[in-house]
Amino acid sequence: MTTYDLVVVGGGAGGFGAALAGSRLGLRTLLVEKAPRLGGTAVWGGVNSWEMCAGATGVPFDLYCRMARRPHAIGVTTLGRHLTYYRADREPYRYPGAEWLIDRARTYADSLHRCGTRGMAADEAKVRAQWHGVSFEPETMAEVMAAMLAEAGCTVRLGVGFADAAHLAGHIQALGLTDGAMVTARTVVDATADDVVCRAVGCEVLIGRDDKAAWAEQGAPETATDELNGVSQLFRVTRSADDMIEPLPAGVDAKCWWRAGFPAVHVVQYPNGDLSLNMLPTMEGREWYRLGARAAAAECQRRVWAQWHWLQSSCAEFRGFLMSWIAPALGVRESYRIRAEYQLTEADLRAGLSRQQHEDIIAMADHPPDTHGVSAGGIGELREPYGVPYRCLVPRGWRNLLVASRGAGFSTIAASSCRLTRAMMQLGQAAGTAAWVAAQTNHDAAACPTAALRERLRHDGVQLEWPPSDALRARMAVPAGP
Repeated sequence: MTTYDLVVVGGGAGGFGAALAGSRLGLRTLLVEKAPRLGGTAVWGGVNSWEMCAGATGVPFDLYCRMARRPHAIGVTTLGRHLTYYRADREPYRYPGAEWLIDRARTYADSLHRCGTRGMAADEAKVRAQWHGVSFEPETMAEVMAAMLAEAGCTVRLGVGFADAAHLAGHIQALGLTDGAMVTARTVVDATADDVVCRAVGCEVLIGRDDKAAWAEQGAPETATDELNGVSQLFRVTRSADDMIEPLPAGVDAKCWWRAGFPAVHVVQYPNGDLSLNMLPTMEGREWYRLGARAAAAECQRRVWAQWHWLQSSCAEFRGFLMSWIAPALGVRESYRIRAEYQLTEADLRAGLSRQQHEDIIAMADHPPDTHGVSAGGIGELREPYGVPYRCLVPRGWRNLLVASRGAGFSTIAASSCRLTRAMMQLGQAAGTAAWVAAQTNHDAAACPTAALRERLRHDGVQLEWPPSDALRARMAVPAGP
């Protein structure tokens, strides 16, 4: 049996953040990921863009800077056309969704602010001026993640997953891996999308829409339901010299068979000019859960081809592109969530940093509740960022287990907001840093002194206050690409 200071299960955004933070602080760290590459949904699920997000400093900024050194690897985007902003005198047809184009005049600092608008329909000028995302090449991201972890001294084992665990009285004593190895660690971070470690050891988990009584949320239904946030199958198209409509595969209908009409599409330009297309959504969350992973993936691929055929048939500009890639994994927005020592709720989102009464905030976000096929609670755009308490990472009753993924301690409504890639990376950085602080102070991770944790996070570039200082914005004003 091999002993580590920190074992991280899952190599997506949260797992990368946790392993990098812990390794950089000198912890003997192991990261295991069942896929053959790092990156999780951002790589395998085709979510090759970061939406604008307050607080995405620290590890996300470091990753951006490393990728920005490579040509055509990453870029900042600006909103182009949008179906809400259709101008009949200037456009031949209403764009079938939202278009995000590489804007070389923008820097990383421009991607760190969403809150404060009145919404897409009511505030076009402010939305266009303020909202900027980040688009990147997934293969390059996986390579850069691996290089950064190697430089920090982290042991990474790809193609290896979690098998089982020995535990006693809220303490994980050992982990069994799928290759037969057994490891032990002072702190374990479950960074899997579906809380696989937590579920295996018996942590209380939640799934579906919470009822109003669960967290006293205004936007929750009176009765709990099995609804889940929608699932997307993302795909990529590449510019072609031909002007054509690609033929439909056998057995795929040209008409939409799963809803009244084809969904809107989120189109993001890659730095090399290709386009990433995200159907909003491809499948309802509970249909995905009912079908199971294999059958859902097969059905989503059929829907992708139908959607692409419709886009090429309806919008002539898409005939100059050919389908080049369908993401090997689905973009799943919601599944299991832990019952944590504190549950982030609608009340936190509404309060914002200025009114939250938490002394253990370790990350920020400002994305509104955002669901596809399910009501988001009617909050709309947020007036300011909110903070995520450290206790949201601690499964209730557990001492050396933390969660750094979309399965952390969120209500359904809060999860629909705090689920973006860079927000998860922030949770990961907090978890890895907490493992170090706990070791330095001889505490279990659950009892990590949060004042010391927050101090260290600030030291390592994490923003925990709003608005950002001029010095911080200046430091983040890094353009993309050599």
